[in-house]
Amino acid sequence: MLLVDTHAHLNDGRFRQDLPAVLQRATAAGVRAIINVGFNLDSSRGGVKLAGRHAPVHAAVGFHPHEAKDFSPTALAELRSIATSEKVVAIGEIGLDFYHNHSPAAAQRTAFVGQLRLARELNLPVIIHDRDAHRDVLTILLEEGLPAAGGVMHCFSGDTAFAEQCLEIGLYLSLAGPVTFKQAEILAEVARQVPSDRLLVETDAPYLAPVPFRGKRNEPAYVSFIVQRIAGLRAEKPETVARVTSENARRLFGISS
Repeated sequence: MLLVDTHAHLNDGRFRQDLPAVLQRATAAGVRAIINVGFNLDSSRGGVKLAGRHAPVHAAVGFHPHEAKDFSPTALAELRSIATSEKVVAIGEIGLDFYHNHSPAAAQRTAFVGQLRLARELNLPVIIHDRDAHRDVLTILLEEGLPAAGGVMHCFSGDTAFAEQCLEIGLYLSLAGPVTFKQAEILAEVARQVPSDRLLVETDAPYLAPVPFRGKRNEPAYVSFIVQRIAGLRAEKPETVARVTSENARRLFGISS
């Protein structure tokens, strides 16, 4: 199977000791491209450097809602500069997180809107983080409009009704390790119903490792287990799911890997 992991955090400290081996295992598992996703200015800069050193890696740059308290006009200008770097394929991850509330809600909304506008300006897709904020995320997307380049709801965690709303405004839905969890019946139903041309897969490494690695450090090679689970739920061949999700990733992010 040829695979694309559309969301990973390879410059996380947990990969500091063995990143070359992690990338080798990904290649051996059929992973041809990885989107490394930033969460603040430092991680975005680091992600661009990482992508420059490793051919399969591409970069997304942005302020995670946890980091929104540090978002400012100056930070936005710096992010704009970083986003013009070679191999940057998206603005992300951006959005709202009202579960952890590491940044005030108002600051999260300001950062989200500002980065949606930046994505529109630069004609880049967006990678959206949404936790306990479905209504507010949709409201902002409806008010601002999804950038013409599109976007993805990363690590989708809603039900089929929310999935339908996301699809209606043009988003792709990306499924991660939780779809493999035994009690994830709602996500399983989402996996069955998402149109094949709007489905993506991701690891969110090093977080949320799929079964049979649940509780361990996640890595891009494990995206194959997510594909196998989705294929079983959809009564399709894993090769089919791998092919369509890879085609979708190439279309959304403009990558040729």
